[in-house]
Amino acid sequence: MLATLAALWGTPTWSQPAPGVPALLAADPATAVPAPPVLTLPTPGGAQPMDAPADLQQAREIWRKANERVAEFPRGHIDLLRWEANNPDQVRPAPLPESASDVRLGMGEALRLSLRHRPDLFTRTGMNALERAEVQVAFARHRRDLERAWIDAVAARQAARHAAEVLDAARVGSELGLRMVRAGNWSHAKLMREQLTEATAWQNAANAQIASMQTRERLAGLMGLWDAATVAQLDQRLPDSLPALPASALPGPDLAEADIESAVLRSHPTLGVELQAAQRSFTGLSAGRWDAWVKGSEAALQSMPAGAAEGLATPPHLDDITLLRDHPLERAVQAQAELLAKAAQRRSMARESWAQVRLRHASAQHAQDVVSKLQTALEQETLLRYNGMLQSSWELLASARERIGSLDSALQARRDFWRAHSDWQALLAGADYQGPDAPAAAGGTAGAAAPH
Repeated sequence: MLATLAALWGTPTWSQPAPGVPALLAADPATAVPAPPVLTLPTPGGAQPMDAPADLQQAREIWRKANERVAEFPRGHIDLLRWEANNPDQVRPAPLPESASDVRLGMGEALRLSLRHRPDLFTRTGMNALERAEVQVAFARHRRDLERAWIDAVAARQAARHAAEVLDAARVGSELGLRMVRAGNWSHAKLMREQLTEATAWQNAANAQIASMQTRERLAGLMGLWDAATVAQLDQRLPDSLPALPASALPGPDLAEADIESAVLRSHPTLGVELQAAQRSFTGLSAGRWDAWVKGSEAALQSMPAGAAEGLATPPHLDDITLLRDHPLERAVQAQAELLAKAAQRRSMARESWAQVRLRHASAQHAQDVVSKLQTALEQETLLRYNGMLQSSWELLASARERIGSLDSALQARRDFWRAHSDWQALLAGADYQGPDAPAAAGGTAGAAAPH
């Protein structure tokens, strides 16, 4: 087959200039493109503890110089960490470059851009109802995949900022520890623990940036973007955060929870046709033939050996010749079996998908309204105790890291809700329900080492 195609097509001439068609440009190795941008990782911190001062005079001099450096260290003095407590509801994102586009890429715009390269998802004049339904299902699957990719990319971008803030707080602790070691009133062991915390935070921040790049590349692939410069611009075009949670989880406009299974059954492109075909097959049966099949099959099941439960028996056996030679009955039995399997599966999908939507909404709302508020109150209490000299600088730093960690947990919960919402909408549009994916690499990287 490949040889035949090669004979028909011949050897491709890569050097031919491709016209301004995206696919021809993307597939041509001769298309000139700049080198892909280098992924910028955070700068690693130092890990070498300083030697203790030789005498008291040297210790005082080190301490004096350390105080002089306070103003030079951005947000380095512990008093400046009050900013963290005074802004408990957000982590400020880094400002966008001046060259970045002011137009944010929403889910709707991303979908429209992706459809430019999916002619198979367009309905056409002359299609019959079944063909249009099949395109509708394929469109629903594509929309679900694109929405998931967009959600993951936005969440991963925000999680990377959270991880950078955790790294910043860890560096504050490492720098303060280094000053105290230089002054001779802190041990090298304590400093090294702070440096290990910083090293862990650096690794998490690096992983978060890589995860953000991976989700961005997946979104770009679904949108048909192929050149590195355009893909890199996605990072600046994505919104700073996911959409806010709705006040409550609703199945849809004019759709009650009691009707979700019916709605999912109606959305399937062929189930209605199969139901009508099965009904016709039963209409053509002779009187009592279905009851005879039920009795015969039940007798075969009852005749199975007791070891069937352990998988040691042979399949059930039918020996009623009148049933086996009744071809209309055979067709009706097979039609009902296939219809039952498909209907049961669709109903199960409806229950599971809707349960996921409700569960994810409740979880995200709890993380947003309960956990985050408790974390904010705890940090404010920690700050008050710090001002009263009842708690150390390290406890305040740990509280700042915990706050950012709670923000990241709330972010992941919100991401999971919107993914479940996208799955539900696709199911209502005729696609199958695939279930929640394994934990993605989009987030969960802002956690820090346990406070000490």
